[in-house]
Amino acid sequence: MSSAQKMPKKKISWLFYGAAIPLTIFTAGVVSSFWWIWASAAPSSVNSQIRVTISEGMPTQIIGQELEKAGVIRSSLALRLWLQWQSLRSSQNVALRSGTYDFRTNQSLQQVVEQVQTAQATEVRFTIPEGWSIAQMAQLFEERNLFSSQDFIAATQRTSPRREWLPKDIPSLEGFLFPDTYQILPSEATPDRIIDLMLDRFEQVALKTYQENQAGTPKVKISLKDWVTLASIVEKEAVVESERRIISGVFWNRLRKNMRLESDPTVEYGLNIRQTPENPLTLEQVRTESPYNTYLNEGLPPGAIASVGLASLKATLEPAATDYLFFVAKFDGSHVFSRNLEDHEKALQVIDKRIQQKGQ
Repeated sequence: MSSAQKMPKKKISWLFYGAAIPLTIFTAGVVSSFWWIWASAAPSSVNSQIRVTISEGMPTQIIGQELEKAGVIRSSLALRLWLQWQSLRSSQNVALRSGTYDFRTNQSLQQVVEQVQTAQATEVRFTIPEGWSIAQMAQLFEERNLFSSQDFIAATQRTSPRREWLPKDIPSLEGFLFPDTYQILPSEATPDRIIDLMLDRFEQVALKTYQENQAGTPKVKISLKDWVTLASIVEKEAVVESERRIISGVFWNRLRKNMRLESDPTVEYGLNIRQTPENPLTLEQVRTESPYNTYLNEGLPPGAIASVGLASLKATLEPAATDYLFFVAKFDGSHVFSRNLEDHEKALQVIDKRIQQKGQ
């Protein structure tokens, strides 16, 4: 058969593909449109309530799966697509806020997302990290529009008659507000109610640990107030977990020898400042009078300087058996420990030199 006779078939083939491709694209578009209409619609016409908790830091994919599993939305994929479209439209990441929410089964996908983005939560969730001060907590609550920072700070200074077990001579509740994640109804989110929640958690976790330890044959005997105060200093100094008990041991050694603790965080707390590797404490700051300055004052400060996690509380009751008397922080948060002042000063010089070289 000649090539001239084959040409009509090629023309028919090109005509077929020329018609098929647009038809396929059109069909896919129609199917996608119908799928989106279904996926973004309310799961039910019945007005039922479903309560779902979105945890702090939960990935969007997991949030979508949880909402789909609970019957709040029809498709977790549709949720991700909707959020991506919102991000493209606003040129910034679109986040879903943590909290406990009461959803209705007759809410559309858009209504569900709007509820979570505007934090119309049934319960307010907040997390207090280890090492935070009352001032930092107060700032968080004000930023979350719960109440003013001044109201919270004022409430923490009313130490009596909140709990019988609280020491009578503490200047504030610093150190006794246990760091953890909490949930509370928005209508109940007052300074006193949140303080009660945190004191309850301290009683359940920390106080129980203290009482069990001191009732037996403790490695160290210490009052509740002094325990929390010393543990708060350990909390602020310790970054590497394996060093926590060693740092506790250093402080206990210095206390037994009537040496001043000379802890930088106590100076920072007393002056309400924060040092960095690039801007360490100055000699003038270290010499500034403050009841919390353990470079100038012997023994422990008048109260804790931060909230304390269970690890530092336990480390203070179980200090490492060591003969170290000094330590200095390195760049990575770990420390160089020394047994005498001469070795400590050498370690300081090495670290200072590295800081200077890094800054050049």
